[in-house]
Amino acid sequence: MTQEEKAIKATYFSIIGNFALALVKGLAGFFGNSYALIADAIESTTDIFASFLVLFGIKYSNRPADENHPYGHGRAEPLITFLVVGFLMTSATVIAYESIENIQTPHALPAKWTLFILGAIILWKEYSFRLVMRRSKEANSSSLEADAWHHRSDAITSVAAFIGISIALLLGPGYEMADDWAALFASGFIVYNSYKIFRPALGEIMDEHLYDDLIAEIRKVSQEVEGIVGTEKCFIRKAGMKYHVELHAMVDATISVKAGHDIAHLLKDTLRQQIPELGHVLIHIEPDDLI
Repeated sequence: MTQEEKAIKATYFSIIGNFALALVKGLAGFFGNSYALIADAIESTTDIFASFLVLFGIKYSNRPADENHPYGHGRAEPLITFLVVGFLMTSATVIAYESIENIQTPHALPAKWTLFILGAIILWKEYSFRLVMRRSKEANSSSLEADAWHHRSDAITSVAAFIGISIALLLGPGYEMADDWAALFASGFIVYNSYKIFRPALGEIMDEHLYDDLIAEIRKVSQEVEGIVGTEKCFIRKAGMKYHVELHAMVDATISVKAGHDIAHLLKDTLRQQIPELGHVLIHIEPDDLI
């Protein structure tokens, strides 16, 4: 299974799971008199649209390079991540506003059975987070990683709702608002997670240097190629699921231009074969005068 296929499969998993959970949470919150669960349902609903965005971003970013996009379409992925963060921030704002409104409005205690619903949701969302995060690492996908953090934030908001409802039920009348305070806390956590998702995507757009381990692997593979004496500069920028590389490689200063050209092609082919996540590889040949 290719990186793209793994990412797409994980995204469909998120879409189906979020749709089912949004329905369960919404119904449980309405009939169980829990705004924390309704807040959870709102987040899961926005997650559905966010996952569709991720699906579009993964498919578009993996389109092959063309005349107008010689490096491919990978930069669409972090842009989609920014949109996903926008969905998260919107849901956090709605949840916070409605929570404050409910805190000021007297209402009945949540139903006890909502705790069992929340317990099952917490376990499922944590499992979903771990599965999608693993797929995001395998596929080198920032937007899929954002989708994974959606699951984790959903699990945390459910934990907050569980605590809020438990307090309200244990302490009884006068503590009905604990459920709403839990939803308000959850909105703050969503904002925090939004930043954690946004920051790596911004680094990707800005070509921030974050790839020391990959550079070390590139240098190691390069040293094994016949004719390569050593390596100098190595620059990497990530676009979608691929890493584009500019590498300065040293060869014997006395060989012909043709020989240097052939070694560069051999090095490029070897790197792309042994490190499949590499995209465009530019090799700059430097003379080694010490030979």
